[in-house]
Amino acid sequence: MTGPKTNERPGTRATLRGFPMSASKARVVLNIVRGEDVTTAAEILAGTSREAADVIAKVLASAVANAVSNDAMIAEELYISAAFADEGITMKRFSPRARGRAGKIFKRSTHITVIVSRMDEERLALMRNARSAQAVASRSRRVQSSRRRADQTASFNKREAAHEAQAELDAAAETEANLEATENEQIESDASDDVVLDDVGTTPISDYDDETPAPEVVAAEEENEVENEETVSDDTTEETN
Repeated sequence: MTGPKTNERPGTRATLRGFPMSASKARVVLNIVRGEDVTTAAEILAGTSREAADVIAKVLASAVANAVSNDAMIAEELYISAAFADEGITMKRFSPRARGRAGKIFKRSTHITVIVSRMDEERLALMRNARSAQAVASRSRRVQSSRRRADQTASFNKREAAHEAQAELDAAAETEANLEATENEQIESDASDDVVLDDVGTTPISDYDDETPAPEVVAAEEENEVENEETVSDDTTEETN
């Protein structure tokens, strides 16, 4: 016993007639989404790279819109109960070949039909449970991601605060070092101003070490040498006389 005819299958349908594509190319995509709920089917079609996927996605959206507006159904409760592609008109063309022959060109077309129906209660319960579990898992992933970002932000803030505190400590240490160096320079300057100068007033007494005689001692030694020379000269003159 054969199944019901295509025009007698229950559900809400949408048909695209005479699309310029071979039916075999459209059937490859229809076999992928047949039996899936409309949400999953739309996601599959969006991720398929074949040319027929875009066309079938539009036909599916039209069927869902017909079911919602005409039959008062809920879009989330629908699935693709039937999907098929029939051959349309084939236009025959020819291209010239060698020796006066002609090559045949067949420009095929197809009629794409998508039928959507409401899922039974058991399948709806399974789908709702799966979606609720998926929502819980998605929420847990979002919470974990938010916590991870919060931890990263807190760690970054801690590092920034530590860098700022270290920079402040370094600046304070540098300022203290500069102040200490300035105080040392001031103390050295005051000490150099307090050095006692000699009678001449040109050279400080502290500049002479223990081995170098003072200018007064040098002057006294020179006077003694002069007197000794005069005495020796007098003695020589007396002996000569």
